[in-house]
Amino acid sequence: MLILTASMGSGHDGVAAELAARLAAENAEARIIDVLLLFPLRLGTALRHGYRWMILRAPWLYELIYQVFFVGKRAPGTSPLTVLAAARLRRLVDGWRPDEVVSTFHLAAQITGRLRERGGLACPSTVLVTDFAVHRLWLHRGNDRYLCPNPDIIGYVAACTRRPALRCAPVVRPVFGRAVADPGRVARGVGVDPGDRLVLVSGGSWGAGEIVATARALVRSGRYTPLVLCGDNAELRRRLRAAGLGPALGWRDDVPELMAAAYALVDNGSGLTCEEAFAAGLPVVIHRPISGHGRDGARAMAAAGVSACTGDAAALLEALDLLDDAPTRKRRTDRASALFRSMPAEAGLVSSPKGRVLGLDERRAGQLDDPIGQAPDADRLQHDP
Repeated sequence: MLILTASMGSGHDGVAAELAARLAAENAEARIIDVLLLFPLRLGTALRHGYRWMILRAPWLYELIYQVFFVGKRAPGTSPLTVLAAARLRRLVDGWRPDEVVSTFHLAAQITGRLRERGGLACPSTVLVTDFAVHRLWLHRGNDRYLCPNPDIIGYVAACTRRPALRCAPVVRPVFGRAVADPGRVARGVGVDPGDRLVLVSGGSWGAGEIVATARALVRSGRYTPLVLCGDNAELRRRLRAAGLGPALGWRDDVPELMAAAYALVDNGSGLTCEEAFAAGLPVVIHRPISGHGRDGARAMAAAGVSACTGDAAALLEALDLLDDAPTRKRRTDRASALFRSMPAEAGLVSSPKGRVLGLDERRAGQLDDPIGQAPDADRLQHDP
Protein backbone atom coordinates (compact mmCIF):
# COMPACT_ATOMS: atom_id res chain seq x y z
CA MET A 1 0.00 0.00 0.00
CA LEU A 2 1.29 3.45 -0.90
CA ILE A 3 -0.10 6.31 1.20
CA LEU A 4 0.31 9.85 -0.07
CA THR A 5 0.33 12.68 2.45
CA ALA A 6 1.47 16.31 2.53
CA SER A 7 3.39 18.14 5.23
CA MET A 8 0.95 21.06 5.28
CA GLY A 9 0.76 21.19 9.07
CA SER A 10 0.57 17.80 10.76
CA GLY A 11 -3.02 16.65 10.20
CA HIS A 12 -2.54 14.82 6.91
CA ASP A 13 0.67 13.24 8.19
CA GLY A 14 -1.12 12.10 11.36
CA VAL A 15 -3.89 10.40 9.40
CA ALA A 16 -1.39 8.74 7.06
CA ALA A 17 0.72 7.45 9.97
CA GLU A 18 -2.26 6.00 11.82
CA LEU A 19 -3.60 4.35 8.67
CA ALA A 20 -0.18 2.80 8.00
CA ALA A 21 -0.02 1.53 11.60
CA ARG A 22 -3.41 -0.12 11.24
CA LEU A 23 -2.39 -1.79 7.99
CA ALA A 24 0.86 -2.98 9.55
CA ALA A 25 -1.21 -4.58 12.34
CA GLU A 26 -2.93 -6.56 9.58
CA ASN A 27 0.47 -7.64 8.18
CA ALA A 28 0.03 -5.35 5.18
CA GLU A 29 3.07 -3.37 4.10
CA ALA A 30 2.48 0.36 3.79
CA ARG A 31 4.78 3.15 2.70
CA ILE A 32 4.13 6.85 3.23
CA ILE A 33 5.29 9.47 0.72
CA ASP A 34 5.03 13.23 1.12
CA VAL A 35 3.54 14.32 -2.20
CA LEU A 36 5.34 17.67 -1.92
CA LEU A 37 8.63 15.82 -2.44
CA LEU A 38 7.46 14.73 -5.89
CA PHE A 39 7.61 18.25 -7.30
CA PRO A 40 10.78 19.32 -9.10
CA LEU A 41 13.04 22.24 -8.18
CA ARG A 42 11.92 22.13 -4.54
CA LEU A 43 8.56 23.52 -5.60
CA GLY A 44 6.82 21.43 -2.95
CA THR A 45 8.90 23.05 -0.22
CA ALA A 46 8.04 26.46 -1.63
CA LEU A 47 4.33 25.56 -1.60
CA ARG A 48 4.54 24.55 2.06
CA HIS A 49 6.46 27.67 3.09
CA GLY A 50 4.10 29.87 1.10
CA TYR A 51 1.01 28.30 2.62
CA ARG A 52 2.41 28.61 6.12
CA TRP A 53 3.29 32.27 5.57
CA MET A 54 -0.23 33.00 4.33
CA ILE A 55 -1.92 31.20 7.22
CA LEU A 56 0.23 33.01 9.79
CA ARG A 57 0.78 36.41 8.16
CA ALA A 58 -1.68 36.99 5.31
CA PRO A 59 -4.86 34.93 5.80
CA TRP A 60 -6.70 37.31 3.46
CA LEU A 61 -4.46 36.13 0.61
CA TYR A 62 -5.16 32.48 1.33
CA GLU A 63 -8.88 33.29 1.45
CA LEU A 64 -8.63 34.90 -1.99
CA ILE A 65 -6.82 31.89 -3.44
CA TYR A 66 -9.31 29.54 -1.82
CA GLN A 67 -12.31 31.40 -3.23
CA VAL A 68 -10.86 31.58 -6.75
CA PHE A 69 -9.20 28.18 -7.15
CA PHE A 70 -10.84 25.86 -4.60
CA VAL A 71 -14.53 26.78 -4.60
CA GLY A 72 -14.98 29.36 -7.37
CA LYS A 73 -17.52 28.48 -10.03
CA ARG A 74 -14.99 29.15 -12.81
CA ALA A 75 -12.07 27.43 -11.15
CA PRO A 76 -10.33 24.68 -13.16
CA GLY A 77 -11.47 21.18 -12.26
CA THR A 78 -7.87 19.95 -12.11
CA SER A 79 -4.94 21.78 -10.57
CA PRO A 80 -2.23 22.59 -13.13
CA LEU A 81 0.33 21.55 -10.51
CA THR A 82 -0.57 17.88 -11.04
CA VAL A 83 1.39 17.71 -14.28
CA LEU A 84 4.62 18.56 -12.46
CA ALA A 85 4.42 15.65 -10.00
CA ALA A 86 2.60 13.00 -12.03
CA ALA A 87 5.65 11.63 -13.83
CA ARG A 88 7.61 11.13 -10.61
CA LEU A 89 4.69 9.39 -8.93
CA ARG A 90 4.29 7.12 -11.94
CA ARG A 91 7.96 6.10 -11.78
CA LEU A 92 7.63 5.49 -8.06
CA VAL A 93 4.59 3.28 -8.51
CA ASP A 94 6.13 1.40 -11.44
CA GLY A 95 9.17 0.62 -9.31
CA TRP A 96 7.38 -0.51 -6.17
CA ARG A 97 4.10 -1.82 -7.66
CA PRO A 98 1.73 -1.28 -4.69
CA ASP A 99 -1.65 -2.97 -4.57
CA GLU A 100 -3.34 0.39 -4.00
CA VAL A 101 -2.56 4.09 -3.63
CA VAL A 102 -4.34 6.08 -0.91
CA SER A 103 -4.38 9.89 -0.95
CA THR A 104 -4.90 11.87 2.26
CA PHE A 105 -4.36 15.31 0.66
CA HIS A 106 -6.34 16.97 -2.12
CA LEU A 107 -3.37 17.65 -4.40
CA ALA A 108 -2.36 13.98 -4.14
CA ALA A 109 -5.92 13.03 -5.14
CA GLN A 110 -5.59 15.25 -8.21
CA ILE A 111 -2.33 13.58 -9.22
CA THR A 112 -3.57 10.02 -8.77
CA GLY A 113 -6.84 10.82 -10.52
CA ARG A 114 -5.01 12.22 -13.51
CA LEU A 115 -2.70 9.20 -13.73
CA ARG A 116 -5.51 6.68 -13.26
CA GLU A 117 -7.68 8.38 -15.87
CA ARG A 118 -4.87 8.35 -18.43
CA GLY A 119 -3.76 4.77 -17.81
CA GLY A 120 -0.62 5.74 -15.92
CA LEU A 121 -1.63 4.05 -12.66
CA ALA A 122 -2.38 0.34 -12.85
CA CYS A 123 -3.50 -0.17 -9.24
CA PRO A 124 -6.69 1.19 -7.63
CA SER A 125 -6.64 4.72 -6.25
CA THR A 126 -8.59 5.59 -3.09
CA VAL A 127 -9.05 9.07 -1.66
CA LEU A 128 -9.40 9.41 2.11
CA VAL A 129 -10.93 12.85 2.56
CA THR A 130 -9.42 14.49 5.64
CA ASP A 131 -11.41 17.75 5.48
CA PHE A 132 -14.88 17.87 7.03
CA ALA A 133 -16.10 20.10 4.17
CA VAL A 134 -14.99 18.98 0.75
CA HIS A 135 -13.92 21.34 -2.05
CA ARG A 136 -13.51 20.61 -5.73
CA LEU A 137 -9.77 19.91 -5.61
CA TRP A 138 -10.50 16.75 -3.63
CA LEU A 139 -12.65 15.46 -6.46
CA HIS A 140 -11.32 13.75 -9.59
CA ARG A 141 -13.25 11.13 -11.52
CA GLY A 142 -10.08 9.21 -12.27
CA ASN A 143 -9.91 7.92 -8.70
CA ASP A 144 -11.69 4.67 -7.87
CA ARG A 145 -13.41 5.47 -4.59
CA TYR A 146 -13.73 8.00 -1.79
CA LEU A 147 -13.79 7.49 1.98
CA CYS A 148 -15.48 10.26 3.95
CA PRO A 149 -15.63 10.69 7.75
CA ASN A 150 -18.40 13.28 7.33
CA PRO A 151 -21.52 11.45 6.15
CA ASP A 152 -23.13 14.70 5.01
CA ILE A 153 -20.74 15.09 2.07
CA ILE A 154 -21.03 11.58 0.67
CA GLY A 155 -23.88 12.29 -1.71
CA TYR A 156 -22.11 15.36 -3.05
CA VAL A 157 -18.82 13.51 -3.56
CA ALA A 158 -20.54 10.63 -5.35
CA ALA A 159 -22.55 12.99 -7.56
CA CYS A 160 -19.49 15.01 -8.58
CA THR A 161 -17.15 12.10 -9.26
CA ARG A 162 -19.57 9.32 -10.30
CA ARG A 163 -17.46 7.09 -8.08
CA PRO A 164 -18.33 5.12 -4.94
CA ALA A 165 -18.24 7.28 -1.82
CA LEU A 166 -18.27 5.39 1.46
CA ARG A 167 -18.73 6.55 5.02
CA CYS A 168 -15.82 5.76 7.34
CA ALA A 169 -14.81 6.66 10.87
CA PRO A 170 -12.27 9.45 11.42
CA VAL A 171 -8.72 8.07 11.47
CA VAL A 172 -7.59 8.80 15.02
CA ARG A 173 -5.09 7.00 17.23
CA PRO A 174 -6.93 4.65 19.64
CA VAL A 175 -5.19 6.18 22.66
CA PHE A 176 -7.48 9.21 22.47
CA GLY A 177 -10.49 7.04 23.22
CA ARG A 178 -8.77 5.24 26.10
CA ALA A 179 -6.87 7.95 27.96
CA VAL A 180 -7.83 8.88 31.50
CA ALA A 181 -6.38 11.65 33.64
CA ASP A 182 -6.87 13.45 36.93
CA PRO A 183 -7.59 17.12 36.14
CA GLY A 184 -5.94 18.24 39.36
CA ARG A 185 -2.73 16.36 38.64
CA VAL A 186 -2.66 17.69 35.07
CA ALA A 187 -3.22 21.25 36.35
CA ARG A 188 -0.35 20.95 38.81
CA GLY A 189 1.85 19.52 36.09
CA VAL A 190 1.43 22.61 33.91
CA GLY A 191 1.68 25.03 36.82
CA VAL A 192 -1.91 26.16 37.42
CA ASP A 193 -4.36 25.83 40.30
CA PRO A 194 -5.75 22.27 40.58
CA GLY A 195 -9.24 23.73 40.94
CA ASP A 196 -9.12 25.61 37.62
CA ARG A 197 -11.41 24.62 34.78
CA LEU A 198 -8.98 23.80 31.99
CA VAL A 199 -9.76 24.63 28.37
CA LEU A 200 -7.38 23.41 25.69
CA VAL A 201 -6.77 26.00 22.97
CA SER A 202 -5.25 24.90 19.68
CA GLY A 203 -4.17 26.65 16.52
CA GLY A 204 -2.81 23.52 14.87
CA SER A 205 0.82 22.52 14.59
CA TRP A 206 1.74 26.01 13.35
CA GLY A 207 -0.11 27.94 16.07
CA ALA A 208 -2.16 29.88 13.53
CA GLY A 209 -5.04 32.26 14.02
CA GLU A 210 -6.14 34.62 16.78
CA ILE A 211 -4.84 32.50 19.64
CA VAL A 212 -3.73 35.34 21.91
CA ALA A 213 -7.14 37.03 21.74
CA THR A 214 -8.85 33.69 22.44
CA ALA A 215 -6.67 33.02 25.49
CA ARG A 216 -7.24 36.57 26.75
CA ALA A 217 -11.04 36.15 26.50
CA LEU A 218 -10.88 32.95 28.56
CA VAL A 219 -8.64 34.47 31.24
CA ARG A 220 -10.73 37.63 31.54
CA SER A 221 -13.88 35.59 32.06
CA GLY A 222 -12.50 34.34 35.37
CA ARG A 223 -14.17 31.01 34.68
CA TYR A 224 -11.66 29.22 32.46
CA THR A 225 -7.90 28.67 32.36
CA PRO A 226 -6.47 28.22 28.84
CA LEU A 227 -3.85 25.58 28.12
CA VAL A 228 -2.57 26.71 24.75
CA LEU A 229 -1.07 24.15 22.37
CA CYS A 230 1.33 26.29 20.33
CA GLY A 231 2.87 23.54 18.20
CA ASP A 232 6.19 24.72 16.78
CA ASN A 233 5.29 28.43 16.99
CA ALA A 234 7.90 29.78 19.41
CA GLU A 235 6.83 33.36 18.77
CA LEU A 236 3.29 32.55 19.90
CA ARG A 237 4.63 31.00 23.10
CA ARG A 238 6.64 34.13 23.85
CA ARG A 239 3.65 36.41 23.25
CA LEU A 240 1.38 34.37 25.51
CA ARG A 241 3.94 34.21 28.30
CA ALA A 242 4.66 37.92 28.06
CA ALA A 243 0.93 38.64 28.37
CA GLY A 244 0.53 36.21 31.29
CA LEU A 245 -2.15 34.24 29.44
CA GLY A 246 -1.89 30.81 30.99
CA PRO A 247 0.47 27.93 30.19
CA ALA A 248 1.80 28.14 26.63
CA LEU A 249 2.76 24.60 25.62
CA GLY A 250 4.95 23.50 22.74
CA TRP A 251 4.92 20.04 21.20
CA ARG A 252 3.48 17.52 23.66
CA ASP A 253 3.27 13.75 23.67
CA ASP A 254 0.57 13.74 26.36
CA VAL A 255 -2.24 15.42 24.40
CA PRO A 256 -4.58 12.42 25.01
CA GLU A 257 -4.17 12.94 28.77
CA LEU A 258 -4.62 16.70 28.42
CA MET A 259 -7.86 16.10 26.55
CA ALA A 260 -9.02 13.60 29.18
CA ALA A 261 -8.51 16.25 31.86
CA ALA A 262 -9.90 19.28 30.03
CA TYR A 263 -13.37 20.79 30.15
CA ALA A 264 -13.43 21.57 26.40
CA LEU A 265 -11.29 22.14 23.32
CA VAL A 266 -11.30 25.53 21.60
CA ASP A 267 -9.85 25.13 18.12
CA ASN A 268 -9.73 27.35 15.06
CA GLY A 269 -9.57 24.65 12.43
CA SER A 270 -11.68 21.61 11.69
CA GLY A 271 -9.07 18.93 11.30
CA LEU A 272 -7.40 16.12 13.16
CA THR A 273 -7.23 17.83 16.58
CA CYS A 274 -11.02 18.22 16.57
CA GLU A 275 -11.48 14.58 15.61
CA GLU A 276 -9.10 13.52 18.37
CA ALA A 277 -11.27 15.46 20.81
CA PHE A 278 -14.37 13.74 19.40
CA ALA A 279 -12.74 10.37 20.13
CA ALA A 280 -11.82 11.53 23.65
CA GLY A 281 -15.39 12.59 24.42
CA LEU A 282 -14.24 16.20 24.77
CA PRO A 283 -16.67 18.91 23.56
CA VAL A 284 -15.33 21.15 20.81
CA VAL A 285 -15.92 24.84 20.17
CA ILE A 286 -14.38 26.21 16.96
CA HIS A 287 -13.71 29.90 17.51
CA ARG A 288 -12.74 32.42 14.83
CA PRO A 289 -11.77 29.67 12.36
CA ILE A 290 -8.89 30.19 9.98
CA SER A 291 -9.67 31.19 6.42
CA GLY A 292 -10.79 28.97 3.58
CA HIS A 293 -11.15 25.29 4.33
CA GLY A 294 -10.91 25.96 8.08
CA ARG A 295 -13.99 28.17 8.05
CA ASP A 296 -15.98 25.85 5.76
CA GLY A 297 -15.03 22.83 7.86
CA ALA A 298 -16.06 24.61 11.05
CA ARG A 299 -19.44 25.42 9.57
CA ALA A 300 -19.87 21.82 8.42
CA MET A 301 -19.02 20.48 11.89
CA ALA A 302 -21.49 22.88 13.50
CA ALA A 303 -24.18 21.90 10.99
CA ALA A 304 -23.57 18.23 11.83
CA GLY A 305 -24.03 19.01 15.53
CA VAL A 306 -20.61 17.72 16.54
CA SER A 307 -19.20 21.10 17.58
CA ALA A 308 -20.13 24.73 18.09
CA CYS A 309 -18.77 27.58 15.96
CA THR A 310 -18.37 31.09 17.40
CA GLY A 311 -17.17 34.42 16.07
CA ASP A 312 -16.67 36.68 19.07
CA ALA A 313 -15.63 36.46 22.71
CA ALA A 314 -19.15 36.68 24.10
CA ALA A 315 -20.36 33.83 21.89
CA LEU A 316 -17.31 31.73 22.81
CA LEU A 317 -17.97 32.09 26.53
CA GLU A 318 -21.67 31.39 26.06
CA ALA A 319 -20.87 28.21 24.12
CA LEU A 320 -18.51 27.06 26.86
CA ASP A 321 -20.99 27.92 29.63
CA LEU A 322 -23.66 25.83 27.90
CA LEU A 323 -21.43 22.77 28.24
CA ASP A 324 -21.86 22.97 32.02
CA ASP A 325 -25.36 21.60 31.47
CA ALA A 326 -24.94 17.80 31.55
CA PRO A 327 -27.67 16.93 28.97
CA THR A 328 -26.36 19.56 26.53
CA ARG A 329 -22.81 18.31 26.96
CA LYS A 330 -23.88 14.70 26.45
CA ARG A 331 -25.84 15.49 23.29
CA ARG A 332 -22.82 17.18 21.77
CA THR A 333 -20.34 14.44 22.64
CA ASP A 334 -22.76 11.69 21.62
CA ARG A 335 -23.14 13.23 18.16
CA ALA A 336 -19.38 13.42 17.80
CA SER A 337 -18.81 9.89 19.11
CA ALA A 338 -21.34 8.55 16.59
CA LEU A 339 -18.87 9.33 13.80
CA PHE A 340 -16.72 6.46 15.05
CA ARG A 341 -19.49 3.90 14.65
CA SER A 342 -18.84 3.87 10.91
CA MET A 343 -16.51 1.29 9.43
CA PRO A 344 -12.80 1.92 9.96
CA ALA A 345 -11.13 3.56 6.99
CA GLU A 346 -8.85 0.58 6.38
CA ALA A 347 -11.91 -1.62 5.82
CA GLY A 348 -12.94 0.61 2.93
CA LEU A 349 -9.71 0.17 1.00
CA VAL A 350 -9.90 -1.97 -2.12
CA SER A 351 -6.93 -4.16 -1.26
CA SER A 352 -6.71 -4.20 2.54
CA PRO A 353 -7.11 -7.54 4.35
CA LYS A 354 -9.99 -6.19 6.45
CA GLY A 355 -11.72 -4.84 3.36
CA ARG A 356 -11.54 -8.24 1.68
CA VAL A 357 -12.88 -9.96 4.80
CA LEU A 358 -15.85 -7.58 4.87
CA GLY A 359 -16.49 -8.13 1.17
CA LEU A 360 -15.95 -4.52 0.15
CA ASP A 361 -14.93 -5.33 -3.40
CA GLU A 362 -15.47 -2.98 -6.32
CA ARG A 363 -18.94 -4.33 -7.08
CA ARG A 364 -20.20 -3.91 -3.52
CA ALA A 365 -18.58 -0.50 -3.12
CA GLY A 366 -20.38 0.72 -6.21
CA GLN A 367 -23.80 0.21 -4.64
CA LEU A 368 -24.72 3.58 -3.21
CA ASP A 369 -28.15 2.66 -1.84
CA ASP A 370 -27.07 2.79 1.82
CA PRO A 371 -28.63 5.53 3.95
CA ILE A 372 -26.03 8.16 3.20
CA GLY A 373 -28.29 11.12 2.59
CA GLN A 374 -29.06 13.27 -0.41
CA ALA A 375 -26.45 15.12 -2.43
CA PRO A 376 -26.53 18.71 -1.17
CA ASP A 377 -26.17 21.78 -3.31
CA ALA A 378 -22.45 22.50 -3.63
CA ASP A 379 -22.66 26.17 -2.71
CA ARG A 380 -24.81 25.48 0.33
CA LEU A 381 -22.49 22.71 1.51
CA GLN A 382 -19.46 24.96 1.43
CA HIS A 383 -20.82 28.34 2.49
CA ASP A 384 -23.88 28.05 4.70
CA PRO A 385 -23.33 28.88 8.39
